[in-house]
Amino acid sequence: MHAAKIVGRTIAAGAVATALVPGPVGGNAAPAWAGPNTFVEVTPSTAQVGTRVTIRASCDNANNQQATVLSDAFGRVIVRPDNGFLTGAVTIPGNKAPGPYAVNLNCPNNERATTTLTVVNMGQGSQGPATGGGGTASGIAGPLILAGGLGVVALGVGFGLFGRQRRRNELGG
Repeated sequence: MHAAKIVGRTIAAGAVATALVPGPVGGNAAPAWAGPNTFVEVTPSTAQVGTRVTIRASCDNANNQQATVLSDAFGRVIVRPDNGFLTGAVTIPGNKAPGPYAVNLNCPNNERATTTLTVVNMGQGSQGPATGGGGTASGIAGPLILAGGLGVVALGVGFGLFGRQRRRNELGG
C-alpha cells in the first residue's frame, strides 16, 4: 500500500510539473531568434522520451550550407538545407531524464541561436495481451466462423445421441 502511494504521488507531481511548463504541450515551438534571420525551433517543444522531434533552423544567408545543432537532450544533429531552411530530425533517447534542455544552433557564418526542448517521461502503462487484430470479428469471416462452430457443436450432439442409442441397443434396451 505504501509503494502505491509513492507511485501515485510521483505521477501527480509529474502531471503538475508538466502543467506548469509554459507553452502548449506537444505543440510547436516558438523559434528562438538570434539575428535578423537566424533561429532554431524544435517540434514538438515538449516531448516524451523515445519521441522523434524535428528541428527547423535558419542561419541568415548561410542556409545553403549544413549547420550543427547540439543539445544534452539528444546530442549532435546536422541540419541540412531544405527549401530555404535547415532541417533535421532526432529521437530523444529512452533513458533521458525529464526536464528542460537547451538546443543550440551553430551556423557556419558564426551566427548562433538557442531554444528549449522540454523532455517528459510519462511512464507507459501495461498493455493488454496480444490477442490479434480482431480480424475475425467483422466482415464475412465472422459469420463463417460462427456457422462452422455451430456445425461442430451439432455434429458433437449428433454423435453423442448416436452413441447413446447404440449403447442402448447393445444392452437390449
